[in-house]
Amino acid sequence: MAFVNEDNLTELAGQRWASAHDPRLAELITALVRHLHEFAREVRLTEDEWAAAMDWLAATGRMSDEKRQEFILASDVLGLSTLVVQLNNRFTAKATPATVLGPFHIDGSPPAEFGFDMAAGLDGTPLFITGTVTDTGGTPLPGAVLDVWQADTDGYYESQLPEVDEARLRAKYRAREDGTYCVRTIAPKGYSIPMDGPVGDLLSRTGISHFRPAHVHFMLDEPGHRKLITHLFQEGADYLDTDVVFGTKDALVVPFTERPAGPSPDGGHLDRPFLHATFDFVLEPTPS
Repeated sequence: MAFVNEDNLTELAGQRWASAHDPRLAELITALVRHLHEFAREVRLTEDEWAAAMDWLAATGRMSDEKRQEFILASDVLGLSTLVVQLNNRFTAKATPATVLGPFHIDGSPPAEFGFDMAAGLDGTPLFITGTVTDTGGTPLPGAVLDVWQADTDGYYESQLPEVDEARLRAKYRAREDGTYCVRTIAPKGYSIPMDGPVGDLLSRTGISHFRPAHVHFMLDEPGHRKLITHLFQEGADYLDTDVVFGTKDALVVPFTERPAGPSPDGGHLDRPFLHATFDFVLEPTPS
């Protein structure tokens, strides 16, 4: 019988977890055990530090619910979310690059037509985002759905506000027959990630900026194409080079051009100045 000691513990634990019925699960857990044990050895983890880590994980679980995913936030700020995105979304150079989902996406956003104002009734500078949705060969994708969401001018998402019980700053736009789309909203601002939970407490003990640059989220999931989750960032915004979740990419930074009152990109007319950004989404076809 092999009794446990410091030298053989990792091997024994790996052997036990290798018995998982699913081969992929066995691969994942044995590798996790190996790296966790190596981490503990490298830093000479103390019992008090281990207990503090268990308390932090428990608190992170208690903070998570259907509207707030504190574990996703933890993954984001550690860079793990972006790494997983990079590993699983190696699109060709023509395709729009992917970035992190973030913890505040909500399923079931209302459908929206060309130019619908998803910020109706909210203060802020009007922003139009227009462009096309095509595949990497340049073929328009009529009817493509753009699931869009963003924070308000105070840096809050709808799901963070208990008093908000209707869709706000989110909608599912549908591209027209020629692949063109038009989103109407308000200009986003840079904001702090939630700092009132375990992730915020951990960040407050470092010199890491807890801010994200101004951005709008997009998700496009069209049949026959790779699912795209991405952001558009405002050119010149604060925190572009220190994004706390490592989400900024050069190809996703676009100018928000100032326009005077007058004709607007949705075919209407605005009696005040507004901003206009243009971006063409290019989806990678799935392999045949």
